[in-house]
Amino acid sequence: MQEMNYNSSYETAVAISKKIEADIVTNPAKYRVLTGDRPTGRLHIGHYFGSLQNRVRLSKLGVPTMILIADYQVLTDHDAYQEISQNTKQLVIDYLAAGIEPSENVIIYPHSYVPEANQLMIPFLTLVSNSELSRNPTVKEEIHSAGLKSVNAGMYTYPVHQAVDILFCKGNVVPVGKDQLPHLEMARTIARRFNEKFCSNCVPVFPEPQALLSKTPSIMGLDGTQKMSKSRGNAIMLCATEDETAALIKKAKTDADRHITYDPINRPEVANLLMLISLCTGEDPQLIAEQIGDGGGGMLKKNLTEVLNDQLRPLRQRRMQLEKNPDYIRQVLLDGSQRAREIAAKTLDEVRTAMNMVI
Repeated sequence: MQEMNYNSSYETAVAISKKIEADIVTNPAKYRVLTGDRPTGRLHIGHYFGSLQNRVRLSKLGVPTMILIADYQVLTDHDAYQEISQNTKQLVIDYLAAGIEPSENVIIYPHSYVPEANQLMIPFLTLVSNSELSRNPTVKEEIHSAGLKSVNAGMYTYPVHQAVDILFCKGNVVPVGKDQLPHLEMARTIARRFNEKFCSNCVPVFPEPQALLSKTPSIMGLDGTQKMSKSRGNAIMLCATEDETAALIKKAKTDADRHITYDPINRPEVANLLMLISLCTGEDPQLIAEQIGDGGGGMLKKNLTEVLNDQLRPLRQRRMQLEKNPDYIRQVLLDGSQRAREIAAKTLDEVRTAMNMVI
């Protein structure tokens, strides 16, 4: 079994991503996107700018899009299983409020409701080695960031389950950041090994999925030093009120220099707030800094509060409406699960046929 290369060229991934981005606009039906989140809590503005806006864009282009709620994967490093059901529904509310619309091309579902897909775990596990699982750099980082003293087997097989999520629907494009490329490489390797081992005399079952790399820069939390995260207390949640948003931004860290400049290396806290304004307005952060000038951190935070609340106002209004209709949210999940199961059952039949298990 040839070892997978976790250090495959980032530059190659960037080049492929650019080609896909150029082609997907004119040929959306060629692609099937797999994306999603773990239901560990409500979404914040980092998710909004980093992934939700792109999902809305792709779905409006007509790209078939599978939006996975990875509820099983919460069990690998979280003890908050009591909130999984509620968090799942809150994710759907955030998706819909952001502008994602369930349709023929857009399916939202939790993977615990797609047993046919989860059956792929067994054959997929036979295609990777223990050393490959333990060496995955993304898994190592997740173990470290979660501060786990005891690591369950589910954490090590997490990338294989992600491969299941991608390949059961024959997803060929996965929007990811650079740090998620090792997980995607696992899915590519499993697809290739399955096809080579079981499909020598038939049509390959699985495509090798490619990365659609995020164009949005990494969004730091309001402390300016760590990635935005609810658990770190440095996030602005999408469900926050305008007054709550203003209060959080008021506490955001800047620095002692009153003159505002865009300098991500030497002034990361100020640069992060400028970048957030830029994401709302489309203006260059350097130009925004020049406009604020000697207005200092107070004017910087005031501007960010105004543009961010303006940006999120329609989403928040829609969110309040959806909160009042839990039956609709549940139906979105049930409908999506049923459609995902139909796709998974077809793939599972192909897998059984390739592995000579048809009775």
